[in-house]
Amino acid sequence: MSLINDLLEVADDELRYPTASELAAVRDYMGDGARRLRIAEVLSENRKKIVDESQRLLFAKRPEYRQTGGNASTQKRYNQCLRDYDWYLRLVTYGIIAGDKGPIESIGLVGVREMYNALNVPIPGMVDAMKFMKGVALELLNTEDIAVAEPYFDYIITAMSA
Repeated sequence: MSLINDLLEVADDELRYPTASELAAVRDYMGDGARRLRIAEVLSENRKKIVDESQRLLFAKRPEYRQTGGNASTQKRYNQCLRDYDWYLRLVTYGIIAGDKGPIESIGLVGVREMYNALNVPIPGMVDAMKFMKGVALELLNTEDIAVAEPYFDYIITAMSA
């Protein structure tokens, strides 16, 4: 509940009660909680489908990754790719549950480009994988839920693309 924690910290730092607009933001956050939890549940329950379809689409677009010498050429490397996809999907669910991009930033994006560059993981491939994951995941949601979930995928895609 980072929104609530942030609000209380600011109010306390300023030695004041929360304002009417801050309380309205908390009311909206709490009112939207069931939707955010439902979306996270759909994504969590379908994680295998999302990851499997995303990797299939990625390796169809970039078959060189699975060829000898490619980044996912061995079973170990391939499994590491799938692990990373699952990890990013989990980060998206954390953001959705929190209603905030903070968990994605603090847990998963600090130093990600440097790490992938050090491991010789092609960043464009990770960006493509996230785009495919976003597309597959959003197909499982209705229009209103897409509007809630999409910004978290976009946040990771933008961070990786920067």
